[in-house]
Amino acid sequence: MGIICAYVEASYAVPLPNCAPFGYVDGVAANQMPFAASVPYTCVNYTSSVAKATALLGGDAVINNGNTAWMLAASAFVMIMTPAVGFFYAGLAGEESASNTILMSFITQAIVSLQWFFFGYSFAFGPGNGGFGSFQWAALNDVGYAPSGAYGFGIPHVLFCVFQVMFAQITPALISGAVIGRMKFKTYCVFVFIWTTLIYDALAHWMWSFQIDPVLFTATQQGWLNSLGAIDFAGGTVIHMSSGFAALAAALVLGKRRDNTPPKPHDQPMVVLGATLLWFGWFGFNPGSEGGADAVASYAFINTHLATCAASLSWLICDRIGTGGWTATGASVGAVAGLVAITPASGYVLPWAACVIGAVVSPICYLAVMFKNKIGFDDTLDSWAVHGVGGAVGAFCTGLFACPIVSGQSGAFYGNPQKLGWQCLAIFIAATYSFFGTVIILLGLKVTMGLRISEEEEALGIDVSEHGGRAYNKGDGGVTQEVNPVMVREMANAPHLSMDKNDKFSTVNPHYSHGKEV
Repeated sequence: MGIICAYVEASYAVPLPNCAPFGYVDGVAANQMPFAASVPYTCVNYTSSVAKATALLGGDAVINNGNTAWMLAASAFVMIMTPAVGFFYAGLAGEESASNTILMSFITQAIVSLQWFFFGYSFAFGPGNGGFGSFQWAALNDVGYAPSGAYGFGIPHVLFCVFQVMFAQITPALISGAVIGRMKFKTYCVFVFIWTTLIYDALAHWMWSFQIDPVLFTATQQGWLNSLGAIDFAGGTVIHMSSGFAALAAALVLGKRRDNTPPKPHDQPMVVLGATLLWFGWFGFNPGSEGGADAVASYAFINTHLATCAASLSWLICDRIGTGGWTATGASVGAVAGLVAITPASGYVLPWAACVIGAVVSPICYLAVMFKNKIGFDDTLDSWAVHGVGGAVGAFCTGLFACPIVSGQSGAFYGNPQKLGWQCLAIFIAATYSFFGTVIILLGLKVTMGLRISEEEEALGIDVSEHGGRAYNKGDGGVTQEVNPVMVREMANAPHLSMDKNDKFSTVNPHYSHGKEV
């Protein structure tokens, strides 16, 4: 992620002793790198890994207050993006599933954050091998106030963990757009936990993890995709392609809604609000991925803004050509497509290239939406078309436009066509691993828990059948109507029962009136 500090190269004329985990060579020699050939090395037992890191990293172990302040703010920016996805999706969805849509994003924060604390961060970024991490940093063991030696520039290791959990929690929330209105909520919660562990943590490790030398506390690339040469500044493959192709798999496994027509946005102001909060949050998402407040973060900031502007305008043009109108929804969806596409490239390309990426991604995603509608699979809110396809466009363009002036990476247009090849490999791996992994997870849950609510519950609306009432006032003086979801599920098959306009049970049975016995 462009987040490496404290690289040290040492030449050993005298072999180092085999020290215990908190052991190291004599403290005087530790401050003389590369080591003098004449120094006899002995082990020193430090009180903790923090004390060891402080001794080894010297100035790099000192907290940079400016970078730390920026990363704290960036983490808060990214946090707001997950509920913003809920607002965005709820506005795009039908009124009968607004509560369900918002809750699926909101609850993802709780599930993934706890998973991240107990073992997810260690799996994704901890010591291990090229394929997966380990339990070494489980429950944030050895993840404290000292810099890690690999992640961030002079920031506490625990702060990098905080920043990354915001990435982890938004990713499964993006998948929810493909399953709204028909997936059991309890099954969705279990799916989020399993998917984050098996799919997201693995992809993050492959692309972003570094191995910290247990002796020198130096960092080398650990994930196998990153080691080959693939790059992803802030999550085009790890976040957007993984969620987009998982959404495609979910749409195919769950099957279509009862009414498989493209939903008409029921609340355009909510769509615009969600897109605006996403746009704002992305200024922490991309620039924060640099791990400090520097020139690369500044490039990521302006590139994020320009690509989003270009994509919003180009989607509006597509809308005008395709439907004859200018819609706030189209401008908002286009903005999100631009944010998605610039994510992997934001810290690698020049601003003019960001404008090109934003301008081209919207027509491609727009065509993907048209293709989906023609084929007929029910990716309800176009998670695959925007995040899956948009992430692939961004990753591909990174291989073309990466400029060494920005952060040292060169793409095909700057004399390194091999970089484009590695980007294509990363696109293929992210798409196939996420798609087939998601299919396997969902089929397992289908057998053990069931995936879909019943047709009768779906007919009533998932907000009523799963969440106790619709999201909006139905003329009761300002209080959202609620019903007992258990009663709904028990009575959904009763043909003499129906729901009135206030979400109360009415019936032809004279002993009931608006859900009350008379």
